[in-house]
Amino acid sequence: MQIPASIDEVQEKLAGAGYVCGRSLATVVFLSLRLGRPLFLEGEAGVGKTEIAKALALMLGRRLIRLQCYEGLDASSAVYEWNFPAQMIAIRTAEAQGGADRELLQQELFGPDFLVERPLLQAMRPDANGAPVLLIDELDRTDEPFEAFLLEALSDFQVTIPELGTIKAPEPPIVILTSNRTREVHDALKRRCLYHWVDYPDFEREVEILHAREPGLAERLSHEIVAFVQGLRTEDIFKKPGVAETIDWAKCLLALDVVDLSPEVISDTLGAILKYQDDIAKIQGSEAARLLNEARSGLDRG
Repeated sequence: MQIPASIDEVQEKLAGAGYVCGRSLATVVFLSLRLGRPLFLEGEAGVGKTEIAKALALMLGRRLIRLQCYEGLDASSAVYEWNFPAQMIAIRTAEAQGGADRELLQQELFGPDFLVERPLLQAMRPDANGAPVLLIDELDRTDEPFEAFLLEALSDFQVTIPELGTIKAPEPPIVILTSNRTREVHDALKRRCLYHWVDYPDFEREVEILHAREPGLAERLSHEIVAFVQGLRTEDIFKKPGVAETIDWAKCLLALDVVDLSPEVISDTLGAILKYQDDIAKIQGSEAARLLNEARSGLDRG
């Protein structure tokens, strides 16, 4: 599929791919696609940053390539590795046959047949369906040296392999970078990107997201779920639930054939929306009942 021609079309196509977004996010996605600029998304965990890349790949019919960041990630792990076990087998085979040409063997050992392509190199390769969507997920988990390397790679959309030379993308990939903001990402990298803060959705938007993901959910129950979760986010807890947790909780309630929330049901299923025991202990029982009553009062007033 070609790049959407308008912001409205971006919203429509993303919704068709299962991602409901507001106009501000649709605008920055449109500009990123139109200008060929990487898109840097920050926000709390679970608000849907990773899902944007997945929906974008589905919307455009492009391949999704994901680089999951972690502490200690380096350039070689992100770009390529050599298949050492296969190289050793090739060496032993050549020795057993005798008379191997050392120079020719070395060329073979460090050729395409023994190259293991990692996400950044994969994203530089041509694709019949068009440039892939490259998701660099949770960039804030890496360190500054990797950021510096990434800055160069995203500037020229090329990588260098000493044994093979420089490989340049025939068409720049569509790049989405995400961060949970556990640390600040360097300004130099941010300046290469268009930026958007992905916040928790408002009530109407979260209900719309829930219906898009779980169309079988009754309207009243979906409203109660969203109102309860949004009330939970105002509480003094260690980890506030994201949209992903809202969807997970709805799936659990559907699996249990729940038609109406109750303090008992909430207490039994809190593990779907809260991931720390201290938070669960704090919300169980009377607190769950209070939050449910407040959620229902807000719905009745609305």
